[in-house]
Amino acid sequence: MDSKDKKQLSETDICDLFITPAIKNAGWDAIRQIRREVTLTPGPIVVRGNVSSRNKKKKKFADYVLYWEPGVPVAVVEAKDNNHTVSHGLQQGLGYAEILQVPSAFSSNGDAFAAHNKAPAPNEDIETEFALDAFLPPDQLWQRYKHYRGIADQNEKLVIQPYYEDSNSKQPRYYQVEAINRTIEAVANQQKRVLLVMATGTGKTYTTFQIIWRLWKAKQVKRVLFLADRNILVDQTLVNDFKPFGSVMTKIKNRKLDPSYEIYLGLYQAITGTGEEDKIFKNVSPDFFDMIVIDECHRGSAADDSAWREILDYFKDAIQLGLTATPKETKYVSSTDYFGKPVYTYSLKQGIEDGFLAPYKVIRIDIDKDVDGWTPPPGMTDDLGNSIENRTYTRADMDRILVLNQRTKLVAKRVMKYLLATDPYAKTIIFCEDIDHAERMRVAIVNAAGQLAIDNPKYVMRITGDSVEGKAELDNFIDPESTFPVIATTSELLTTGVDAKTCKLIVLDKTISSMTSFKQIIGRGTRIDEEFGKFFFTIMDFKKATALFRDPDFDGEPVVIYQPKEDDNPVPPDPEPEDEPEGGEIEEPTGTYKIRVSGVPVKILAERVEYLGPDGTLITESYRDFSRKQIQSEFASLDEFLQRWHSTKKKQVIIELLEEHGIVLDNLAAEVGKDYGDFDLIAHIAYDQPPLTRKERANNVKKRNYFTQYGDQARAVLNALLDKYADEGIASLENAKILKLKPFSDIGTPVEIINQVFGGKAQYETAIQELEHELFSNQSR
Repeated sequence: MDSKDKKQLSETDICDLFITPAIKNAGWDAIRQIRREVTLTPGPIVVRGNVSSRNKKKKKFADYVLYWEPGVPVAVVEAKDNNHTVSHGLQQGLGYAEILQVPSAFSSNGDAFAAHNKAPAPNEDIETEFALDAFLPPDQLWQRYKHYRGIADQNEKLVIQPYYEDSNSKQPRYYQVEAINRTIEAVANQQKRVLLVMATGTGKTYTTFQIIWRLWKAKQVKRVLFLADRNILVDQTLVNDFKPFGSVMTKIKNRKLDPSYEIYLGLYQAITGTGEEDKIFKNVSPDFFDMIVIDECHRGSAADDSAWREILDYFKDAIQLGLTATPKETKYVSSTDYFGKPVYTYSLKQGIEDGFLAPYKVIRIDIDKDVDGWTPPPGMTDDLGNSIENRTYTRADMDRILVLNQRTKLVAKRVMKYLLATDPYAKTIIFCEDIDHAERMRVAIVNAAGQLAIDNPKYVMRITGDSVEGKAELDNFIDPESTFPVIATTSELLTTGVDAKTCKLIVLDKTISSMTSFKQIIGRGTRIDEEFGKFFFTIMDFKKATALFRDPDFDGEPVVIYQPKEDDNPVPPDPEPEDEPEGGEIEEPTGTYKIRVSGVPVKILAERVEYLGPDGTLITESYRDFSRKQIQSEFASLDEFLQRWHSTKKKQVIIELLEEHGIVLDNLAAEVGKDYGDFDLIAHIAYDQPPLTRKERANNVKKRNYFTQYGDQARAVLNALLDKYADEGIASLENAKILKLKPFSDIGTPVEIINQVFGGKAQYETAIQELEHELFSNQSR
């Protein structure tokens, strides 16, 4: 092909005609080994106000990913059209190679290939170029991958063991693939203790299923024990992600361990206890299980003297895989001391940045008695007539030592005010100090909800460890299909493991000092559920708990400060909530005697709304400020914007471009005014131009006798189009289907109007472009 003709081809044409044939000719299988346009990340969701949109500009997708076997990527290829140089896409490809943790990245414009090798041999160049017909064969890139990942030849069979797939299987995300492969590689290298750290909502259980499936199918393990400390965690796993194991899987019940199965799921409380006769795990030999998986391993297995540890020590020769979103590192407990450094970490920050996890906005609320403190007048008694200690009570005392009934009511009213202004049926969890506080909050919400609570008594439920009725509603609360309960008040029960995908509001009226607990609580909102319109969640904080977001440890690597216990009996930290030996649920603190005082007035002193900024930190920024920055990143000046606007035939192209940045112009109109069109919204917000309404712009055109160049029927059509623009906006001008509507239908059919009134499609489109030019020329009022 002539080089001049080649430069007229699109990037897709270059791929189809040159790059794909070159890769296939090198021996790559088009069906099994080559994938085109692979989405790696969908792009982060941006939240401002009560609306959200996805920033598609930050979406990441590779033009090609090459696989040795399905699920084992080894290289990426970035394509460009022939107006770019051969190596132009190499930096971009390297970014994708970093995401996939593969050593080979290539770039091509259809003339040749540029290559980057992260695992070069001695005296071998890192970057090279070679002819189109010299692309590297699969064997060569596989050997490079094995060297880069440290995979020995004898371990190759295990590492490429296929994933579970059926017609309904979802494709694992890139980080799940990496977590699975890193774990399999660790096992292949005889590593017995393995730690995976994955943020809540990223699919730890699905990832675990694929790990077990591959090891089980490869006959590396035969019997596997999946251990959790909550019934709901076991039950969710059994019926969802682990379902393909079918008849070889069982849940350990009735304190019996039936040896006829291969995959066992159980509560550790069900297989151990304080008495020797309760330790049913000892009914089988220490080599019975080949693999133990410990879900939420930060909760118990990290402690030397925990009941979990006794089980792990008994099956000490088994592969032991710990899963957690929050590895625990304290003076007394260490996840990494036991399991070792994580083989893979996928953080909340990364998940939000990639767009797989829901971002959050924070509403910080200060109540006067929390901030200023409350000192009882001399001689004042509580509601029971008992004297009150004469001291100043602060935020830390509220609902733990001191109960101000008006404060509880204020919190409930503020929560309901938010829900009524957004979505009164948005799933909400209110975290309280203890069970007593959770019950009082339930009552206060009932009263604040009014008719909503009357219409359905399950609008709000207390879901705590001691409430049979509340726990019975837990499945309904987490079921997106079930409207009720809408609001759950709790203290400990819902902090971990509860898969409440559609939870949109988390209320913190609880003192939280533990970073582990805080991360787990925040994790209740991080799942995205597009089917049910859940793209972000809100945190309403009454106790300054979200100050922990500013702690460097919030999303950083855990620092190991664990110290083995000495004989000097150091004072231990506050105990974790204890576990019920039979029920497998958290027993929540009920609190001690509290001072209860009615009639003390309370009020909100201040509120501040903060959003996630581009760097992952919380910022106070309006939707208007965010939009200004994004528009200016695309059009640096007003002149540049005007030039692009006037030269673009279809203005919808510019609107869609801004939507990729996360800007929805309807949202801007809600702030600035719904009578303004897209042009004026952009110019006003980004460049401080005085805006004109759509109606003002249409009237200005009518005043200028612009239509005298057209015949009567054409003038009637253009006048009607101006009226449509004044009512509906720019989209009405650019969609010919509008000609089917009145008053256009009184003039003729769309075909008749275009061909007979304007003389053809080209002339009609020219008339529309000239009309738009008149609308948006810089005319004063």
